[in-house]
Amino acid sequence: MSMSNPLPIIPETTLARVLVVGDVMLDRYWFGEVSRISPEAPVPVVHVQRSEERPGGAANVARNAAALGAKVSLLAVVGNDEPASALEQLLSDDGVNARLHRDPSLSTTIKLRVLGRQQQLLRIDFENLPAHEVLRDKLVEFRALLPEHDVVVLSDYGKGGLLHVQEMIDLARAAGKIVLVDPKGDDYSRYRGASLLTPNRSELRQVVGQWRNEEDLVARAQGLRSELALEALLVTRSEEGMSLFRAEGTVHEGTRAQEVFDVSGAGDTVIATLAVMLAAKSDLVDAMRLSNHAAGIVVAKLGTATVTLKEMQGS
Repeated sequence: MSMSNPLPIIPETTLARVLVVGDVMLDRYWFGEVSRISPEAPVPVVHVQRSEERPGGAANVARNAAALGAKVSLLAVVGNDEPASALEQLLSDDGVNARLHRDPSLSTTIKLRVLGRQQQLLRIDFENLPAHEVLRDKLVEFRALLPEHDVVVLSDYGKGGLLHVQEMIDLARAAGKIVLVDPKGDDYSRYRGASLLTPNRSELRQVVGQWRNEEDLVARAQGLRSELALEALLVTRSEEGMSLFRAEGTVHEGTRAQEVFDVSGAGDTVIATLAVMLAAKSDLVDAMRLSNHAAGIVVAKLGTATVTLKEMQGS
């Protein structure tokens, strides 16, 4: 498909009800000036002048869905700490119904990025794994929330919050819900039976190996899709756009990004847009094309950002 194709009509997104479950984190940004090298070691000295905080991981998926007008609930495990309270406040400001289970033995995941002159100089991560009992409690609430939502997004960042992912997929599918998964790791068998998986190019390569050409990629992707009993596999391919693999064939959509500033969080925007459009009754190909359009807008922004309906309609 060429970029000149008109965009599909955006459905009535206020009717969409999306439940996001997964690993949440707090993205902290310290912005400063770099004017000298440290006398202690050959590293730049950053004079921090301002800081910003944004929801990251599954929390970024949730705020992206809310920015498009959907009714969004987020179910996740956090620590009993200050970053968890900061996340709660940010999500509340973004209009997300956040159901954050606090685990006193957990440190809420923080990704701290230090930037000088718009360049990322350093990233510091704080994280550990949640306790089993808290994850069990989350599963009970997941079951209770299912009837109120149309689409479930499972956002796996490999931080331990989706230990019961197979059970969640089975429960949601039994309740007739569409289940979208942003996968992690090299074993996708735990996502068996989901409606759709959204790996990026390098994540897919970890699972199916290196492909020789486009034909080989199609064969490997379709093999994985049927092996895991998925309705579809959507592979995001950076500058090559995205490809949707279904039983009835493959649809490719070229990239719409005009200027790529920052790809962090683009995958979150893709799966959030997909979820909202499907919950609002778009068909899968239209939903893919709209999510590709949203990704093209978000990569021109710094850091984890969101796209509004107005922005989608205006370009």
